[in-house]
Amino acid sequence: METIYHIYHIKGKKIGVTRNLKDRVTTQQGYEVTEYEVLDSSTDIDYISKREIELQQSYGYKVDRKLYKNLFNNMKINATEQTSTFPFPMEELKSRLNDNLGQAWDTLHGTFELTKDTIDWIIKNARTSMYNDARSYVYNKAFFEKFLNKTKLLKEELQQKFFSDQLYENQFKLIRDWAKDRGLYDKGDTKTQFCKLMEEAGELGRAILKDDQVEFVDAIGDMVVVLTNLAHLGHTSIEACIKHAYKEIKNRKGKMENGTFVKL
Repeated sequence: METIYHIYHIKGKKIGVTRNLKDRVTTQQGYEVTEYEVLDSSTDIDYISKREIELQQSYGYKVDRKLYKNLFNNMKINATEQTSTFPFPMEELKSRLNDNLGQAWDTLHGTFELTKDTIDWIIKNARTSMYNDARSYVYNKAFFEKFLNKTKLLKEELQQKFFSDQLYENQFKLIRDWAKDRGLYDKGDTKTQFCKLMEEAGELGRAILKDDQVEFVDAIGDMVVVLTNLAHLGHTSIEACIKHAYKEIKNRKGKMENGTFVKL
């Protein structure tokens, strides 16, 4: 995904360039979206750098001494075996790193890069240099383990998926246990559950018409409970029905007509 550069104008104050309007203008400088305007945007850093100077001149603001694109040459990251050190104190680190989004540097643990995620991590884990309080650093091994250790990342991804699947499966099991404890499977049948489903569908319809978000969520939840019990009474499971439905639709082609997806 290409980086988009924005030229922003704080009326009566300044014109500047940033890749993140929220961080740079709102969070760092304290201006709400109603207090500034975007004059131009582009993925071409050469164009945006020249355009910023042109706009600063035409609006009569102080003109930057360096082109925006040349600011990136200022950050010299010192990578040793143990650490990567940035030439900024902790209080300036977030702003400076965001200004150099996309910069990469080589370490013994591989090539590191400044992205939104890595910058967030660096801010949380950086320490002030014991030799120079105007510099800050992170440990390379920790960075590697967090972002580049593919074996570890794959393991964590699989674990997340496992626990997510377990939670998904357990929700339906809890519903079935609840229904069984109350005798619903002994005394109920598919006909009674279908009638219950239509009742809950009516509740959902009323919630939609009233634009009642609380009732909307409640009605959908109740319908899922009824469908879980209906599937069990019909000698199948809600999980099997969902998997079958997804298998049918995953490669389906179609188009939207009057707010409805119509298959081809």
